[in-house]
Amino acid sequence: MAAELRMNLAALQRCDPYITEIVDAASQVALYTFNSKSNEWEKTNIEGTLFVYSRSGSPNNGFMIMNRLSVNNMIEPITKDLEFQLQDPFLLYRNAQFAIYGIWFYDNDECARIGQ
Repeated sequence: MAAELRMNLAALQRCDPYITEIVDAASQVALYTFNSKSNEWEKTNIEGTLFVYSRSGSPNNGFMIMNRLSVNNMIEPITKDLEFQLQDPFLLYRNAQFAIYGIWFYDNDECARIGQ
């Protein structure tokens, strides 16, 4: 497990060299975005492993979905502007730009744990 953790940390650090530690992870998630014009959820082309991490710079925490479908990862700094709402199996959130996202979790236990 330690070797896998080191590999994952190294992969995250290629995207953000300030990442110091993986706090938690969920093995399989998919990202949805809320379209306010059509009032519907739309699946994005982002799915894979979600990592919650600590950073040595500001902001001190963030999360990333390491995308299996393309090179575009979803990176979100965790700031006071983020608002979360747990609706199992989704973790909904709104970011500082007022974009609304839903992270779908394959594993309900991971959803509840990450939501905390």
